[in-house]
Amino acid sequence: MSEEKTHFGYQNVDAAAKVGMVGQVFDSVAAKYDVMNDLMSFGVHRLWKRFTVSQAAVRPGQVVLDLAGGTGDLAAKFSERVGSKGLVVLADINNAMLSTGRDRLIDKGLVHNIDYAQANAEYLPFEDDSFDVITMAFGLRNVTDKDRALESMHRVLKPGGKLLVLEFSKPVLPLLSKAYDAYSFSALPLMGKLVANDADSYRYLAESIRMHPDQDTLESMMISAGFGRTSYHNLTGGVVALHKGYKF
Repeated sequence: MSEEKTHFGYQNVDAAAKVGMVGQVFDSVAAKYDVMNDLMSFGVHRLWKRFTVSQAAVRPGQVVLDLAGGTGDLAAKFSERVGSKGLVVLADINNAMLSTGRDRLIDKGLVHNIDYAQANAEYLPFEDDSFDVITMAFGLRNVTDKDRALESMHRVLKPGGKLLVLEFSKPVLPLLSKAYDAYSFSALPLMGKLVANDADSYRYLAESIRMHPDQDTLESMMISAGFGRTSYHNLTGGVVALHKGYKF
């Protein structure tokens, strides 16, 4: 019986192997992750994340799950907003990324209302109806079974809770799309080689963006997973989109 297949960038690989392959990428890039994000997006990723935080509308006392939370920039913002009676759980499947985020947040003095979990989004290790808000920024495209992950997120959300997925998407203007392709496959691997000494990981990241579902497809997947009042907001001409959905 043949193994189930999935994509790793443009490669066709065994689904069971993808988690480890993605893990190797993020083990490699963890130390330079934030520097590279600033370089690759010319700092605009900070505006995308700021918009996500504003749309999350987190309130004091709420419980927030930041999935694929990486180096903790969203978790830091949510920690300020939920206050002493709230809780933020920073979760990432990759230990190197999670450790980098934990160290950064501790250095900022954010120790009283943040917990950490090494977790696979497809099999979240939390009780049903646990979180008021779930965010996932630039992580869903690396998940092997995105439908299963969305169903898992729906399960652990409280009724009335909301999910926000910030992810690279499909540019809506043909000229922008062509320029973006040229930039992604020429500049990103070169920057990865010069700054992080790792061109291959950044070539994979560029390919993973192209293999990710477009805006309407991802919205349909969220609806199939049980989310209601779904919507998306294109940012930077659709280079990135913020998807939102609620559990009822």
